[in-house]
Amino acid sequence: MKFTAIATLFLATISPLAGAYPIYKADTVNCRSSPSTSGNVVKTYKKGDDIKLTCQISGETIKGNSLWGKTSDGCYVADYYIKTGSSGYVAGRCSEGGSSGGGSTGGGSTGMKDDYPYKGNCGPVDKWNYFKCQCTSFVAWRINSRLGINFHNRYKSKAWGNAKEWDEAARASGVRVDSTPKVGAVAQTNAGPFGHVAWVAKVSGNNVVVEEYNKGGTERYGTRTVPKNSFNYIHLKN
Repeated sequence: MKFTAIATLFLATISPLAGAYPIYKADTVNCRSSPSTSGNVVKTYKKGDDIKLTCQISGETIKGNSLWGKTSDGCYVADYYIKTGSSGYVAGRCSEGGSSGGGSTGGGSTGMKDDYPYKGNCGPVDKWNYFKCQCTSFVAWRINSRLGINFHNRYKSKAWGNAKEWDEAARASGVRVDSTPKVGAVAQTNAGPFGHVAWVAKVSGNNVVVEEYNKGGTERYGTRTVPKNSFNYIHLKN
């Protein structure tokens, strides 16, 4: 009995924390204030450090992986650098308020940057079945990478084709459409021959800041601050 108790104590002292995962693939890894490289660096971990994940969330894509883990220190590390043994969730999903995934109505930001994977490579259709470098392709990318929703132009078996069809497709799919902007919502208008969609990055009073592609036929990334009544708002995540 004495040996068993001593052995158990010894194993407990050398085993990693339950639910903890080691940092790998880099000598040092930044833990940020939001799941994006635009977030402030809160703490730095070293290769081999065991970190405890409290939850996970979709954020900026790092080396093809859009998952981020929130640590017990209250900051976010890209899943690419965490050896969890899985390419998916190993912890609960984080609440999205105040994160880069959306959910804030009080001026939070999604970490605005042109991380669109097809920039400079416009032309054929993307994997969501939209033409690359169009507004619809960029927003489909944002929905997949930031909200973790498997969105495409036949989402929920409806026709999410041209941007002017998105509000109708949303309503037919049971997705809320209203005049209230929210970080992480889709800004949509029927103006023009095909309409236009953009990503709500920030809400400030009666204005919204949107990220978008192909405004005015440029096939390029841009941001604008406009009155909130410029768009309808599609809330794929309430």
